[in-house]
Amino acid sequence: MSSEARPEGAKRTITYVFPIYNEAGNIDLLHRTVTGITDELTDRYHVNFIYVDDGSKDDSLVHLRALADADDRVTVVELARNFGHQLAVTAGLDLADADAVVIMDSDLQDPPRVSLELIEKWEQGYEVVYAQRRSRQDSAFKKFTAGAFYWFLRKVASIDIPRNTGDFRLIDRKVVDELRKYRERDRFLRGLVSYIGFRQTGVLFDRDERHAGVTGYPLSKMLRFAADGILGFSVAPLRLISRLGYFISFLSFLGILYVGGVRLFAPETAVPGWAFITIGMFFLGGIQITMLGVLGSYIGRTYAQVQARPLYAVASVHTGAKQVAARRPAPPAGSLLP
Repeated sequence: MSSEARPEGAKRTITYVFPIYNEAGNIDLLHRTVTGITDELTDRYHVNFIYVDDGSKDDSLVHLRALADADDRVTVVELARNFGHQLAVTAGLDLADADAVVIMDSDLQDPPRVSLELIEKWEQGYEVVYAQRRSRQDSAFKKFTAGAFYWFLRKVASIDIPRNTGDFRLIDRKVVDELRKYRERDRFLRGLVSYIGFRQTGVLFDRDERHAGVTGYPLSKMLRFAADGILGFSVAPLRLISRLGYFISFLSFLGILYVGGVRLFAPETAVPGWAFITIGMFFLGGIQITMLGVLGSYIGRTYAQVQARPLYAVASVHTGAKQVAARRPAPPAGSLLP
């Protein structure tokens, strides 16, 4: 219900969106914890929960349906296959009809109580309130790679994406409505939210250890996700290609001067052989292949986007004791997709 249509004095609505992938060991504790925390809000808000099952291979869907049967505030969206974390969150945002949406991961590394601090900032007038990690219980490798990624992203991105933030954040209805207009496939939601703008602020928190299960972001997915963030909000790799080309051309020019000088002034020191030429050919070949790879990444993203396929497919939506099969959430406002 929009703020314009809400009767005077009626409670506003807050929706929590949880992407789920192989989280059977976390779901029950997560829901108990979140509902216990949000009991503090029931005198002021209607609170409901959207769980998006992203093609889990364990018993996550069974646990989610049990939650929906036991709690009429729970809606379970079952995606037809694994589409990835960012698209699972997108499906939840497309379905949410609330004055504010809180996005949280389901592994309990994001402490649910911090969401109350996000809501407090929202009540002060901020449209986006992101949770910013003060510390994190991760491996040294994860901390290093995350720090390096955010450092590099801040250097090359065309927008300011807050450091040490994930998707754990609250976004106001007007931001959700704007976000629904952005239907790019290779999504980097925290970048999109920063790009959209509005009044934004952060809340510092200490990230906990994962309660159960394994991370849904192994190294390969982390690298792909980092590429989405960099390629989606920066043309720096393309500029780097040009600069690298200029640099190699400059080195080649110096090489020509050196060879010419040796031939003219010290021909007896010239060493015959093809080793230098061979090494140079392999070096330039590697550079060219790397350049083609960068160009291919941008071209591939363009190709996937112009196909205009739906971002995800929904197998079912389960609310309370009722299941609606093969129903997709209503198309987002401003979407170019059917």
